[in-house]
Amino acid sequence: MHQSRPNRAPDKYCLLTPRDSGFTVVELLIVVAIIFTISAIAVPNLMAAMDQAKIARAVGDIQTIGIAVQEYDVLNGQYPDTLADVGYGSMVDPWGNSYHYLNFQDTKGKGNMRKDRFLVPINTFFDLYSMGKDGDSVAPLTAKQSQDDIIWANDGGYVGPASNF
Repeated sequence: MHQSRPNRAPDKYCLLTPRDSGFTVVELLIVVAIIFTISAIAVPNLMAAMDQAKIARAVGDIQTIGIAVQEYDVLNGQYPDTLADVGYGSMVDPWGNSYHYLNFQDTKGKGNMRKDRFLVPINTFFDLYSMGKDGDSVAPLTAKQSQDDIIWANDGGYVGPASNF
């Protein structure tokens, strides 16, 4: 004999009935829209923070390399010919490009030296810089290609973005 279940009164603590025990499409779309809105706000801030971190790393690297170049001069009486002479020849910047070094003892004229807005060299003995995010650079710092470069200037008195120099 088949027993039937007794009719029970709905549980007074249960707000859901079998009919409304899931999410509707509208509710899911609202949640997705909220997530996309938060992402649209957060992603640009995250990208800006990552760019600032790369700049900070390049500044630190250039300070370290510049000090090593100066120590080389103190110990050997001349500046190194390449960054390999101070152990940084294979080091790359945060954007994957090699750091650039120019010993002024090896140059003829001022053509390759980094220059300020008055076309005056920004250093006395050597240039040291990263080409920045765009991977492109020219000698005058006022040129668009050089604005994102991270530079060693004033013989180490300034290390940072060329746009702030």
